[in-house]
Amino acid sequence: MAGAAKYTYGRYEVDDILTLLTDYDHNLWIAYNDEGVQGAVITEFVDYPRKRVLCMVFAGGKEVKKWKNPIMEMLQSWAFDNDCDGIEYTGRPGWAKIFSENGHRCVWHTYELPAGKSGLGESNG
Repeated sequence: MAGAAKYTYGRYEVDDILTLLTDYDHNLWIAYNDEGVQGAVITEFVDYPRKRVLCMVFAGGKEVKKWKNPIMEMLQSWAFDNDCDGIEYTGRPGWAKIFSENGHRCVWHTYELPAGKSGLGESNG
C-alpha cells in the first residue's frame, strides 16, 4: 500500500492505512495467484442521507487488468448484500480508464487548492 499512500499527497501514510483496517470498519480485499499477492483494495461503507455506497478507498497492485474483474464482481456482490446503491471511488485520472470498461462512470473529479495565508474572515490581499 506504499504506492497508494504516495498518491494521497500527504493525506495518508502506510501506518494510517493499517490503522483504518485494524481500528475502523474498513475491509481489505486481496488479489493473489500462485505467484503471490497481485493487488489489494480497501473499502468502507459510506452512508449519505439518501443513499449508501461501498467506497473503494485505496486500490493498487501489479497487472491490475488481470485481477480487477474478479475483485469488482466480489465488491458488487458485497455492496448488494449490504444494501448499497453502488460503488464509488476517488482516484487519479488513470483509474477512470481502467474501470470504465466495468461500467464505472465519472460523476465528479476531486480538485485541491492550498489554504490561503490568512484565516477566515481575513483578506488574502
